[in-house]
Amino acid sequence: MARHIITRVALGAAAVLATITIAAPEASASTAPGHSGAVFVQTDSPKGNAVVAYSRSTDGTLKQTAVYKTGGLGGVLDGSVVDHQASQGSLAYDERHQVLIATNSGSNTVTVFAVRGSQLVRIQTLASGGRFPVSVAVHGDRVYVLNALDGGSLQGYWNLGGHLIPLPGQHRALGLDPNAAPQFTHTPAQVEFTPDGAHLVVATKAVGDSLMVYSVNTLLGLSAKPTVTSTGAGSVPFGFAFDRGGRVLLTEAGPNAVASVHLDKAGRATVGETVATGQAASCWITVAGDYAYVANAGSGTITTYSVGHGRLELIGQTPASAGTIDLTASGDGKFLYAQAGRDGEVDAFRIGRDGSLTAVGTVAVPDAVGGEGIVAS
Repeated sequence: MARHIITRVALGAAAVLATITIAAPEASASTAPGHSGAVFVQTDSPKGNAVVAYSRSTDGTLKQTAVYKTGGLGGVLDGSVVDHQASQGSLAYDERHQVLIATNSGSNTVTVFAVRGSQLVRIQTLASGGRFPVSVAVHGDRVYVLNALDGGSLQGYWNLGGHLIPLPGQHRALGLDPNAAPQFTHTPAQVEFTPDGAHLVVATKAVGDSLMVYSVNTLLGLSAKPTVTSTGAGSVPFGFAFDRGGRVLLTEAGPNAVASVHLDKAGRATVGETVATGQAASCWITVAGDYAYVANAGSGTITTYSVGHGRLELIGQTPASAGTIDLTASGDGKFLYAQAGRDGEVDAFRIGRDGSLTAVGTVAVPDAVGGEGIVAS
């Protein structure tokens, strides 16, 4: 069976590579002297999705360098306001292959860009394997896309030199209620690999109030069925990230809290301590070193937690722009960037040694009201 799958993938790869056309970017940019990285922001515009590129200065401030069309459309879930996809991980950076993967929810596709500093080159747009893609997980040469509608689904791909090849037998229907409403709170929110790549985790929000965990085999891919663990009625599990010890740090939008979750080797989840943010619409989370940061869309704040030494401790709140949603930390762990969906902005913060946040500037993102998806290099 494994040999048959590999053969089919190889044949598919040859066919795809023979037909790929590289598209030129809308504008040119480079990482100039005095700049230490880049930040990419997805607009998720229903009129035409795009990724806006920013060069990152050594003080953490951002300068827009270019806008790159994805060749697809953004989408809007019923009931959404400042976060049209109601998800985390809708834009993914694959550092190993130096590619950026964007989700085009309105056209059921994903777009792959080659990353060159703060420059992007669009190299591929392909079907997501379902309706309304909202999140992307990357580990090694494998990529999985989470589709939110029609009960939710996963589609697997093989990354061949920066090009995605659909993997035979790697489509999984999640089997969630396709008619649950509103879509905003009753669709899956995120997919992500565990740090060791042994499991693939899906957070379901209110449509399941659970974590779905698939085992990952190096040759055969995902297990046929996931291990499903309830996080409690009304918990609304949304975004999650992993701390240095491999714990899942899960936002629960129902009680506006962060839960510490342990996954065993079989994929069973055990929810440990839960600490409330004290804020509203606490949905997105990222980790930088020994600190976790949670975006609270309803409060326009960012909550800081200490997550070192196996503990989850609330540190405090930092004001941010209205409708604060998706978060990312720079690769060096020195800066935090928060996407704000109400007015389409990005707030930049310097991260102190004690985890504190100091605002260093805000930039407007063109045509990005309600947009989601932000990554930093």
